[in-house]
Amino acid sequence: MDALEAILTRRSIRRYTAEPVAEDLIKKLLEAAMYAPSAHNQQPWQFIVIQDRQVLDKIPEFHPHSSMLKSAPLAILVCGDSSRFKSPYFWPQDCAAATQNILLAAKALGLGTVWMGVYPRENLMEGMRTLFKIPEGVVPFSLIAVGYPAEEKLRPDRFDEQRIHYNRW
Repeated sequence: MDALEAILTRRSIRRYTAEPVAEDLIKKLLEAAMYAPSAHNQQPWQFIVIQDRQVLDKIPEFHPHSSMLKSAPLAILVCGDSSRFKSPYFWPQDCAAATQNILLAAKALGLGTVWMGVYPRENLMEGMRTLFKIPEGVVPFSLIAVGYPAEEKLRPDRFDEQRIHYNRW
């Protein structure tokens, strides 16, 4: 699948088959994440790969928008590591770009994903810090459910010419 097709057909998938995601595919997702653009090349990301069913099932206890984890065989928690900040104001953009790369790579590999926000909601960040024993200075940013889709979604028509402005508003 080419990049443009992945971008235009990627949808949030909330139902997954029980089939596990192979380690080589997980590595490809993380490699794609680490090739995201980054302010001053700071690459502030750290990743927690979550495959343990008991751990996946605990997340919906404190994250109200994560019920799809009950069927997902995998989740990836993207975190920002303050020890890597060269440009501290831009780490959220860097982690967002890494998150988007995971979503697009997953689509290209035949996987489904959904992005669940964590940062900047303190209760969600604290829940992740506690559950995963995340060290001080590392900020949980986003959580991505990953698996083989058990649902199909059509491509919506989102292009809106009226939102485009040339040279001025």
